[in-house]
Amino acid sequence: MDSFTDTRPAGFDEIVADFELLDDWEDRYRYVIELGRKLAPLPDAERNPANKVQGCVSQVWLSTTVDPDSGAPRLTFIGDSDAHIVRGLIAILFAIYVGKTADEILAIDAAKTLGALNLNEHLTPQRSNGLMAMVKRIRSDAESAKTGTLH
Repeated sequence: MDSFTDTRPAGFDEIVADFELLDDWEDRYRYVIELGRKLAPLPDAERNPANKVQGCVSQVWLSTTVDPDSGAPRLTFIGDSDAHIVRGLIAILFAIYVGKTADEILAIDAAKTLGALNLNEHLTPQRSNGLMAMVKRIRSDAESAKTGTLH
């Protein structure tokens, strides 16, 4: 499994396949943390109140960039958290959403997609709520990109 030593971001299908290879949650937990370590560093300027995700127990920042030149607005994200596991959850969300158009993002059923990893069985209710708060923020940014209010 190259994902532990590879420095490129994992795609969501790759993450699902890696999860299936790992037998217990402790190994999966370490894998999620390792995914978070691969996130690009978040510039200090992006650690601001506008980028802070509300509804997360941990500190979470999410910055969205819109590329309007591709016809439909296409979104990319950078983010960070002060909690290692949450950084990993951010990496998983990025694997699902980065580079997709606003319409593609809004068409994704996050609960169903994330269900492939069985995360809810192993995350605390607070972490699950925080994960859904991040999804809500990404969806909100996609809505704003569609209306031209997010640049």
